[in-house]
Amino acid sequence: MSFIPKGYTNFESTGIFTNESVPKVLLEPHYTRKGVYGQVHVLNGHLKFFGYKNGTQNAEKEVLIKANETAMAHPYYLHRLEPASEDLEFEIRFFSLAEPETNQNETESETQMAKQK
Repeated sequence: MSFIPKGYTNFESTGIFTNESVPKVLLEPHYTRKGVYGQVHVLNGHLKFFGYKNGTQNAEKEVLIKANETAMAHPYYLHRLEPASEDLEFEIRFFSLAEPETNQNETESETQMAKQK
């Protein structure tokens, strides 16, 4: 289980992803924006969460997220996801202290995930 820091609110959520619909950008190492926490919530099946330290190629963390469990991607923490079961369904919720401003520096992964809604 992962907890959202006090004072943070949900400002955006993705639709539900499956093995067939998970955006490729989520399968590659990527970051969340400054001040934004991404909470991965598995609704069905299993999903692997890999975390990387200081931009290295080797994962420092590997977590198996099961149905009805969550994992947290902290701001600027390099991470990726990997489906671990055929019946996978999951969503991602984004939290911040205030709704972040969208600007020219928005990452490609955030833009692509928003389009998946």
